[in-house]
Amino acid sequence: MSGYEAHPPELIPVLSRGKHRGPRQGACFMELVSYLAGERWSDHPACTHPLLAAVARDVNDYTSNAGRPRLAELIPSVIGLTGEDLHIDARIALVCAQRALPVVAAERQQTMAVSVLACERVLAALDGRPAGWLEEQSRQALAQAPHAAQWARSFTRDNPISPKAFRHRGAPTTVRAAVEGIALACVPQPDAMLLALLSDAIGACATWTCRDVGPDTPRDSAAWAAACSLTGTAATL
Repeated sequence: MSGYEAHPPELIPVLSRGKHRGPRQGACFMELVSYLAGERWSDHPACTHPLLAAVARDVNDYTSNAGRPRLAELIPSVIGLTGEDLHIDARIALVCAQRALPVVAAERQQTMAVSVLACERVLAALDGRPAGWLEEQSRQALAQAPHAAQWARSFTRDNPISPKAFRHRGAPTTVRAAVEGIALACVPQPDAMLLALLSDAIGACATWTCRDVGPDTPRDSAAWAAACSLTGTAATL
């Protein structure tokens, strides 16, 4: 018999909404991550990328009590996923917007369409692609909301996006709106969609954490200046 089996943990927290003072009161997804990673009790542990952690907190809170236990299977996969590459923020925000756009209520589709285009512009700038280039998943998502897509293209045409504003405001706004929009949408199984959304975000983060070369590289700075026409007053989402 192993030491763990002979002396099991006195308390395994139960997933529930919101913040908790300690494991005796329960835990949200990210608090349980901090617990299992051996960090100080927190819903913002250092072992997980801040934007991925934001997706996990929102999915935790918007998932029903019945569906929340299924989230626990994803907890180990976010431990150690962090990095400074802006690709991570853009990819997480993009997969969230792509999943949400076709299913959210009509009044939310414009926001999600703008988010898809903004994320694609960020990635185009980082990768040196033409500004109007879209990956297939984005084209398919936009095609399912043509009126919102048309409005979003007009809205974003002349609005530059700064890396700092995107990371600290645009991307977090996108993931929160995507999670909330799915949770409130008229779809048969919102819990399953939220679980899939979190899984997609984890996959997007995992893909880029192994490629992380650090923030503010000269290549990225040059690409932003050329592709986004950055000025001292760059627009935000």
